[in-house]
Amino acid sequence: MVMSMKNRHRTLGLIFFAALAALGCYAADNDKKGNDKPATPAVPTKKATVAKNIYLEVQGDTRRVVIDAYVCLRMGQLEQLLTKKRTKEHEAILAADINAADLHKALILARAEPGSPVEFRPKWKAPTGTTIKVFLEYESNGKTVRVPAQEWIRNGKTKKELEYDWVFAGSVLIPDPMDKTKPPFYGANDGDVICLANFDTALLDIPVSSPRDNAELYFEAITEKIPPQETKVRVILEPVPEKGNQKKDGK
Repeated sequence: MVMSMKNRHRTLGLIFFAALAALGCYAADNDKKGNDKPATPAVPTKKATVAKNIYLEVQGDTRRVVIDAYVCLRMGQLEQLLTKKRTKEHEAILAADINAADLHKALILARAEPGSPVEFRPKWKAPTGTTIKVFLEYESNGKTVRVPAQEWIRNGKTKKELEYDWVFAGSVLIPDPMDKTKPPFYGANDGDVICLANFDTALLDIPVSSPRDNAELYFEAITEKIPPQETKVRVILEPVPEKGNQKKDGK
């Protein structure tokens, strides 16, 4: 039986659409099979307590130090981002109940290398050491918020956010002048833990000239970005393996 041209076109059309449908089913089946493949598992994070309120986290090749801190100041001029509890809370956004010497040890465990604090004489010399990126993490309305520390600090003159990362200056050991048999005092335990004004006792400092004279001090808290007083904050310190660019790129 000879098929009419009209019927032939109709038959070819049905075959064409049937083929498309079959391909669609095949692709959908393949997609479904592909989606059934297990996702690559995330690298687990191992956490160890180094000392009171100080922890070391290891995730693959990445190491970081975490400090349990809290908001102690939301407004005004700053000399520190983080200070030791009961020392310089009047000029730092955050405080933590820690031994700064233990934080020094934790950073070394995180493969950071201490350099040297600022020098003022015979001429000014910038603090050195491994670059440390600092992030702040806290809970707000049931959600975890994580921001670069620079977002809470601005230049009082330009009103721009702090544009530098910190360096692991490493503070200094100060012998007891009255008893040489006593262990030396770790300088940053006076409060100079993560500094914004240059101190020769700073554990972490910014690698630019930042006078601590109040007449010239130019860093201040960005009140509207800082959570309420006493808010618990995880301060996360991430060493940068290679030295070089010390500008902020943590956003």
